[in-house]
Amino acid sequence: MTIRARKPRIPWKVFAWAATVALLPLLISPNAGAAAASSAPGGSRPVYSYDHAIRETVWVDTRLDGDTDGRTDRVAVDIVRPREPAQQGRRIPVIMDASPYYSCCGRGNESQKKTYDDKGRPVQFPLFYDNYFVPRGYATVLVDLAGTNRSDGCIDIGGRSDIQSAKAVVDWLGGRGRAYSARTGGRPVAAGWSNGSTGMIGKSWDGTIANGVAATGVKGLKTIVPIAGISSWYDYYFAKGAPLYDSGPDTLAKAVESPEAQKRCGAVQKKLVDGAPRTGDWTDLWTERDYVRAAGKVRASVFMVHGMQDLNVRTRHAGQWWDALARHGVERKVWLSQTGHVDPFDYRRGAWVETLHRWFDHYLMGYDNGIQREPMADIERAPDKWSTDARWPAAGTAATTLRPRNGTTPGVGVLGSKPAPHGATAAFTDDPKLSEADWAAAIDQPTPAKAGFTTGPLSAPLRLSGSGKVTVTATPSTSTAHLSAVLVDLGPDTIRNYGAEGEGISTLTQRTCWGAGTKGDTGCFKKTAADTQKVAGTVFSRGWADLGNYADEHKGRPLTPGKPYTITLDLAASDHIVPAGHRLALIVAGTDAGLIDPPSSRPKLTLDLARTAAELPLVGGAPAFARATAGAAPHPAGARLDGIVPPRTISRIPSAG
Repeated sequence: MTIRARKPRIPWKVFAWAATVALLPLLISPNAGAAAASSAPGGSRPVYSYDHAIRETVWVDTRLDGDTDGRTDRVAVDIVRPREPAQQGRRIPVIMDASPYYSCCGRGNESQKKTYDDKGRPVQFPLFYDNYFVPRGYATVLVDLAGTNRSDGCIDIGGRSDIQSAKAVVDWLGGRGRAYSARTGGRPVAAGWSNGSTGMIGKSWDGTIANGVAATGVKGLKTIVPIAGISSWYDYYFAKGAPLYDSGPDTLAKAVESPEAQKRCGAVQKKLVDGAPRTGDWTDLWTERDYVRAAGKVRASVFMVHGMQDLNVRTRHAGQWWDALARHGVERKVWLSQTGHVDPFDYRRGAWVETLHRWFDHYLMGYDNGIQREPMADIERAPDKWSTDARWPAAGTAATTLRPRNGTTPGVGVLGSKPAPHGATAAFTDDPKLSEADWAAAIDQPTPAKAGFTTGPLSAPLRLSGSGKVTVTATPSTSTAHLSAVLVDLGPDTIRNYGAEGEGISTLTQRTCWGAGTKGDTGCFKKTAADTQKVAGTVFSRGWADLGNYADEHKGRPLTPGKPYTITLDLAASDHIVPAGHRLALIVAGTDAGLIDPPSSRPKLTLDLARTAAELPLVGGAPAFARATAGAAPHPAGARLDGIVPPRTISRIPSAG
C-alpha cells in the first residue's frame, strides 16, 4: 500500500452507428451534405468525406523577427478541411492546436508526430481532432510554434513569440493577417474558407498557448480547451521563490527547437537564461508570461481540464486561472480527474469525445444544445467514478480556518478549530532525502523531519473544494530555508496510480477508432484502462515557499537565524472528500524530495503554533468541520502506515503526451 492522491466502455451500438455514418459521405450529395451539417437537429453530423478532404500548408506571417535575420518570421500552419463546403462557397469554423511538439516529441499517448507526403502535404495529424471533426464540417489546423518543426523564428517559452505564433493564425483565419504558400517567397494565401470562428485546444504546452492567446483578447477566438495548461510560467518553475525544477526555460527551449533555430536563436536563449535567475526572484520575463494578470481580456469561453495529481503542471495553474476567469465573468466548464498529466481521451474517452463535440458545436457552430446550462464541473471521485456540480468550487464552500496544536504525545500534533496556546511550538529539521510520502507514513510517530497534525477519525465526510493556503510563523536556524505544506487523507482507499509511468492509466494493445480514417491517418488509438492502487492514505494538495520571500512573494532575501518570519504557502486547487472514519492531516516540513530543490543549508525550523493556521475551502464551512469532528477520539500515536511509496520523479519539461 502507498500514500498518494487518488474509461468508459463504448457500447457496441456506438460502434455500429459509427460504421453506418462513415458511409454517409458516399451516399449523400455535396449539397445534401451541406444542408445536413448546417441544420442537423442537436449537433453536427459526419456527412463530409475525410478521404477527399483538402490537405494543405500555409505559412502565416507573425510580424515578428525573433531570429533577427532581417525578415519577419513565418509559422507553418497545416490544415485539413472538408472539400464540399469549399466547393459550395460555404465557410466553416476551425479547431486549432498550436504546439512545439509536432516533430521533436509527438502528441498524445502514442507520441504521434506530423507526417507529410513527398510534396510536403500533410498526411498524419496527431490525435483524433481531424478524423472526428473534419467530417462534421470543421477545419482542423495544427500550428508549429516559431522555432519548431517547419517554422521560422525562435521559441521563447510562453513569451511574445510563442503567443504571437498562434494569435497571428487566429487573425489570418479572421481575415486580418497574411499568409503565403511557401516559407520564403510564395504567393499570398487568404483563408476565404474560414468563417472566422476559432476554438483552440491542447494539452500541456499546447493548452498553455491557448490560455496565452485567449489572454490577448484576440477577435474570433470563441473558445479554448486547455488540458493541463500553464497559467503563469513563474509558477511552473518556482513557488514563492522555492525552485520546483533544476533547470530553466532555456533548457526547455533546446528540447523542442528545430536544428535551424538552435543555430540562430542564441540571443533568445541568453535572454531566457538572464531573465530566469535560479534565485526565484520575479523578473520582467515572468510578467510577460503571466496570463492570469490579463484574464480580464479573455473573450473566449473556457473548458478547462486538469488532473488533480498532476505534479508536472500542478493544479495551482488551474486554480488561479479559474478564479481569475470567474472574477471577470467568463463562461467556463471544468473536468478534474484523479490522474496525473493525462489527456481525458485516455481516461474517459467516450464521454470526452461526446462532450467536446457538443462544446465545439455550441461555441463554434452556434447549436443551442444546452451544454452551457449543464453542470459546470465533472469531478472524478474514484477511478472511473464521476460526480457533477452545478458550480465550482462547490456551492456552500467557505474558507475555514483550522489550527495545529500539540497533542498528548510529543511530536504528534492535533488539527482542529481550537488555537494553540501562546508559546506552543513544533520543530523539524530539513531532510532533502524525504518526501511527502515519507512524512505521511510517519504521521503518528514523532520524527525529526516534519511537523504533523491530524484530526481524529471523522464522524461524517468532509469535502474540500478549491484552493487553500497555510500561513506559518517559523524561526530558522540558518539564513536560507524552504517550506512545504501538504494535506493528507489518512485512510485506506483505491486510487489511480498517479505515481507510475502512466500517471493513472495503463495502455492496452487493442484499438478503437474515432471518426474517419485513411491509410496514413487511421484515427484509431490504443485503448487504455485505469491503473489503480490500494493505498493507506492520499496526499491531495500541496504548497511550497522559500521562507526568504516572507516580505515579498516576488523577491527573496537572506534570513537572520533565530528570528521568526511569517509566510503564506498557497495550496494547489483540489476537490477531495475525506470519508467518515478517515482523518484529515496537515504536514509542515522542509524540502519535498523530488518536487522542490533543497536550500543551500539544512535548517532547523521552529513553528510558532499560535501563529500558524490553515485556511481551507470546506464545503459547509466551519459548521461542517464541527459536525465531522464532533466526538472524534485522538488517533493513538506510534503506528506507521505501511508500504507508502512516493510519487515518481517527474519530467523536467511539460509532457509531450
